[in-house]
Amino acid sequence: MADQRSVTRPADPADQGASAADEGAAVPAGPAVPAGPAVSAAGARAPAPVDRRDSTDDREAPQPAGRALSGGPTSAGWALSGGSTSAGARSAGPAVGPDRATLRLALVVGGLALAVLLGFGLGRADGRPIDRTAATVGTAAGDHSHAPGTGAHQHDATAGQPAGDGATGLSVTSDGYTLTPSGGEFVAGRAGELRFQIRDAQRRPVTRFAVVHDKPMHLIVVRRDLTGFQHLHPTMAADGTWSIPLTLPQPGVWRAYTDFTVVADDGRQTPATLGVDLVAPGDYAPRPLPAPATRANVAGFTVDYTGTPQVGAAVPLRFQVRDGAGRPAALERYLGAYGHLVALREGDLGYLHVHPEPGPTGDTVTFWLTAPGPGSYRMYLDFQVADVVRTAEFTLSVR
Repeated sequence: MADQRSVTRPADPADQGASAADEGAAVPAGPAVPAGPAVSAAGARAPAPVDRRDSTDDREAPQPAGRALSGGPTSAGWALSGGSTSAGARSAGPAVGPDRATLRLALVVGGLALAVLLGFGLGRADGRPIDRTAATVGTAAGDHSHAPGTGAHQHDATAGQPAGDGATGLSVTSDGYTLTPSGGEFVAGRAGELRFQIRDAQRRPVTRFAVVHDKPMHLIVVRRDLTGFQHLHPTMAADGTWSIPLTLPQPGVWRAYTDFTVVADDGRQTPATLGVDLVAPGDYAPRPLPAPATRANVAGFTVDYTGTPQVGAAVPLRFQVRDGAGRPAALERYLGAYGHLVALREGDLGYLHVHPEPGPTGDTVTFWLTAPGPGSYRMYLDFQVADVVRTAEFTLSVR
């Protein structure tokens, strides 16, 4: 038998597999201590446990039948767990548990897994992927920002407006901005004045606007039967109040659209189109919409267009302007472009402001238009020849 001595705390607390007996029981020295052999209640000793690190010792020392290890406290605070035997005495089992290295490794692995899961969850929290490669550029004329390579385009609700199908101008509030008119009482056929402010979500007047097609504010006015079209440009006072002389030539309800781009303090630009009704009291006799046509005559000029707009798809519309002799008209830049096209939908008066391609091809100006939904539309093409701006009007049916 090996030399016996009293129980002491192992050199490495991770080796918790030591065994002990009642007072005076002995265990072999060394950190790896297996359960000791049983002793009788009278204190008879069994053969000493075997150090399993020694390959020359017997690794399976038999224990005498019927013997149990009685439990009790040992020195240095170590205790033995005991269990009952058939003889009523206690049998001790080794206190087995993972060592420190194993615990440390488990904690490190678990912590890394938790960090990965938390990072993945936070990255997905808003449900939207972030595209950090997109950039925006503005035109040399101070236009609002668009993706690189953007040519002809239109303003519609696909950029955040509330309309369900893409038309704009259906509300006085959109994208956090509100159109707030003041006064606005009109008499049909008499000159009046329209005054309004654009206010932000905190109800503060907005005073910073981007110059888009040579103007910071485009005002479109039309009666609700789509007659009496006017394209105007009000001026702004220092307090953010816009004003312009305005005549509503016929009685009825008129729709005023403000088409603008706000510049935030951090330089971000937000285009928006807001609409409000104006009233000229009197007998209102709405006119029926003219039949669809691809040709219009205005002030001695003939304007034709080709192209069939489709719902949800960008389609080119090519307008050709000819003078009274049938010759191509010498189009001039008006508000930074060779033409401006506005389309309004019959019924709800949903608004589309469509910008052209940069220059004409001969006598042809091209616009790309996406119809927000089916219905009848009235299109208004502004063009300038010999310093005079004229407007050609068309009815368009989209199915």
